[in-house]
Amino acid sequence: MSTRVRLGRRLIQLYAGLALYGASSALLVEAGLGLEPWNVLHQGLAALTGLTIGVVSVVVGAAVLLLWIPLRQRPGLGTVSNVFVVGLAMDGTLALVPDARSLAVRVPLLLAGIALNGAATGLYIAASFGPGPRDGLMTGLHRRTGRSVRLMRTVVEVAVVVTGFVLGGTIGVGTVLYAVSIGPLAQLFLRMFTVAPAPAGSTVVATATPQGAILPG
Repeated sequence: MSTRVRLGRRLIQLYAGLALYGASSALLVEAGLGLEPWNVLHQGLAALTGLTIGVVSVVVGAAVLLLWIPLRQRPGLGTVSNVFVVGLAMDGTLALVPDARSLAVRVPLLLAGIALNGAATGLYIAASFGPGPRDGLMTGLHRRTGRSVRLMRTVVEVAVVVTGFVLGGTIGVGTVLYAVSIGPLAQLFLRMFTVAPAPAGSTVVATATPQGAILPG
């Protein structure tokens, strides 16, 4: 595969993954059975401010990205794109998908949202254009404090879930199911979508290996 074709594929994966991530998150919102941690916070802030959840996602992503400065983290194309594309895709999907009222519809929406979120995560991370702003915050805290990434992620996500729940965000069975399934799903799709490395000496726009990101949050 030529360098140009490889780069083109990575860019397609990047933006397809980000758009699918936003769309899959919207399905979880429509299901109403529990959201992933950061969207619990986004939903709570949306209820508080009257903004859409997608706009709140963009604002929070930008604010988190500013926290990279003291942590001396370097954003990539994927990092900056994440801030805008996910929120826009989420609001766009919510505008198109009709309200779901019965469990017969909400449960399939939940399962589809989680599965598509796993695929989106694999697409985005495998593109290797840098971690999302929220994951970069966790890895930055890991470097600055010397604590494990797992601990930093747990501390940050517990804080955002609790804050979001207090503000009116949705926690439920979907939150738990997402937590236990997104890791294996992401790993599965990451193996499927990983792009072969460029030949030695080629010039390719790259910022981080797939392992450098946790989730495109």
